[in-house]
Amino acid sequence: MILSVLDWTIIGAYIAFSMGVGIFFYKRAAGSTSEFFMAGRTLPWWVVGTSMVATTFAADTPLAVTEFVRGPGIWQNWFWWNQLLAGLLGVFLFSRLWRRAEVLTDNELIEVRYSGKAAAGLRLFKVGFFAVMYNFIVMGWVINAMASIAAVMLDVDKWAAVWICVAIALTYSLLSGFWGVVVTDLVQFVIAMVGSIALAIIAVNYVGGMDVLLEKLRGFTGEHASLEIGIQKVTSQLAAASDSLRTTELSATLEGMKQQLSQTPIVHENTLSFIPPVPEAGFFTIAFWESPFSQFLVYMTILWWSMYNTDGGGYIIQRMGSAKDERHALAATLWYQTAHYALRVWPWIVVALASIVMFTDLGGHELGTKAAYPLVMRELLGSGMRGILVVSFLAAFMSTIDTHLNWAASYIINDVYKRFFRPEATFKNHATAQRHYVVISKIATVVLMLMAAYIAMQMQSIEKAWKFMASMGAGIGLVLILRWFWWRINAWTEITALGTSLLLAIVFEIVAYYQTVSAGMAYELFGPDPVLGLP
Repeated sequence: MILSVLDWTIIGAYIAFSMGVGIFFYKRAAGSTSEFFMAGRTLPWWVVGTSMVATTFAADTPLAVTEFVRGPGIWQNWFWWNQLLAGLLGVFLFSRLWRRAEVLTDNELIEVRYSGKAAAGLRLFKVGFFAVMYNFIVMGWVINAMASIAAVMLDVDKWAAVWICVAIALTYSLLSGFWGVVVTDLVQFVIAMVGSIALAIIAVNYVGGMDVLLEKLRGFTGEHASLEIGIQKVTSQLAAASDSLRTTELSATLEGMKQQLSQTPIVHENTLSFIPPVPEAGFFTIAFWESPFSQFLVYMTILWWSMYNTDGGGYIIQRMGSAKDERHALAATLWYQTAHYALRVWPWIVVALASIVMFTDLGGHELGTKAAYPLVMRELLGSGMRGILVVSFLAAFMSTIDTHLNWAASYIINDVYKRFFRPEATFKNHATAQRHYVVISKIATVVLMLMAAYIAMQMQSIEKAWKFMASMGAGIGLVLILRWFWWRINAWTEITALGTSLLLAIVFEIVAYYQTVSAGMAYELFGPDPVLGLP
């Protein structure tokens, strides 16, 4: 896709704005860790809430939603929609509690709630889990997604454009800390919403309107699978044929069916389903538990309360703590949940559905099905709109990257460096200590960015990386809720729950690795799923 002068002007203006924000807040952010990581705890609800929404809209999000819709179907989004139930706890309960606690990081609460060496060890362990492992994976898939978008939209090297984006995000994150994050988030949210809604409208009009789109999808339901079965039958007949005339006829039939297959979208009975149908198999059968409906049941009955973010989640908690007071923290979290689940996702789903009709089969594409979203952008957008959409993805990318860099650095400084290596008592005064911690935070930020970029080069599927992260912290959620209310919960409870989840997730990934290699295929990080039990 060739960008016009107008497109480049829009992109350049946004980059200049981002750098300007970093320079403007430089002195204020450098004053203390409270300013660098919490914006001085002075932010109103609408700034905090919009920042929450913006930072959870990364460059990977529309691509992953597209993978869900083009694969299992719309219902697969319940994999993350179920978190709305946990989000309501955050709105009406934990937002007030976190603001009242006045901790710099959620990890700091560990040694407020617990005591002894076990508490100190847990605090250190969770830094390794979230600031290092979790953040590397999240930033890795975000960078990977931006690389995919750049490759499709700009026809440039997959990584060259992204390294430029990384450099920009890193620069203004270092300059302005959390102040730069939240201020640019406001603009990023507006740009991203305008861009995604505009693309959805253009895509729907291109295929003939929403009614026509849905009619086409329903008409194609099951046709692709039927053609595949037919091709297999004709191929078998061709292999068994001995008469030359019969062979010619079958070859012509096979060629025609393959041509038809390449022009037939992959649409099945669950593509348009918001809830997959209940299978006819009995509840206690293997067929039932392998069905989409069983996955839906797991999402709605287990996943939402078992996850690592049931009491808010690290960077959401950081924003709760940055609000003016408890009332602003509650209002911010309520606005976030509304925009995150009720407003933002629908344009992505619409574009994903339109992409099924526009690009029938992307199995052979280098980037797979996640290429569908940027391909729609490249196909339909004109001058000006291309620049806005590029900026919307650039903004989403930068918003997520700078958030995770700032949040991870806060863990490393507050929960490791300040706690175990250089306590504030070792400095002459408070001001000197704070300036020193900010400098070390910036060094940690650079190191984190370089390591995340390396992880990005190793992973392929955004959807699989999402699922790996879910399994990594799937046993800790209930413990995080109960620790606020039940005195018997202690540091060892959290260590056991989190350690078990992490160990099982790694074991499953190792199993997938050996099964892939044993089958003579190339292994990709978070690519294949492990096959457990008997076939």
